[in-house]
Amino acid sequence: MLKVQDINVYYDAIHAIKGVSLEVNEGEIVTLIGANGAGKSTVLQTISGLLRSKTGSISFLEEDISSTPAHKIVQKGIAHVPEGRRIFLQMTVQENLEMGAYTEPDNIGANLEKAFAIFPRLLDRRKQIAGTLSGGEQQMLAMGRALMSSPKLLMLDEPSMGLAPILVEQIFAIIDEMNRAGTTILLVEQNAQMALSIASRVYVLETGAIVVTGTGRELSESDEIRKAYLGG
Repeated sequence: MLKVQDINVYYDAIHAIKGVSLEVNEGEIVTLIGANGAGKSTVLQTISGLLRSKTGSISFLEEDISSTPAHKIVQKGIAHVPEGRRIFLQMTVQENLEMGAYTEPDNIGANLEKAFAIFPRLLDRRKQIAGTLSGGEQQMLAMGRALMSSPKLLMLDEPSMGLAPILVEQIFAIIDEMNRAGTTILLVEQNAQMALSIASRVYVLETGAIVVTGTGRELSESDEIRKAYLGG
């Protein structure tokens, strides 16, 4: 579904992403793990068109999207839930969700029903101002808003950040549910243990380069990965 080949991304003189290549197949949950500053978020931002690579290519459903504007990439079926959620704090829950449906104005009603089915808590709070929600509810809203565009590929950047452990488990259960319902997922996550538990495949990023790849189970059982990322 998604093929990233040899991308190199710079912030002025800083070489942030160094020759990264990765693939996401339909139906998978593919996870990027790594320390803070490893370049995980930069990879997602490059795929979604917010940043540009100086080399290589990015193709989605066998179409080159390396130079496609970000809003057109959403229309092609990639939705990006950024780190920090970035919801519209002064709008209601339902208004936030409707903003996510700008590429599908004829399907707002049906897509709202789907979002509320996955996130029933948002249905209870649909008229509430988004800025008054808890952190977990705001994360659900950010994910629900992304689903309003009916994405084929959903990219999630640190969905568990700042959440209590019980909420982290809820969020990961929802990610697994969305995947089972047919959404392919590319996940960036610092909680390596939870990420590995649901991942089909994993890429480990260090200082902008991929250093290890394997299945979730393989990396969970690797002594080196356990020491570096799982505290074992």
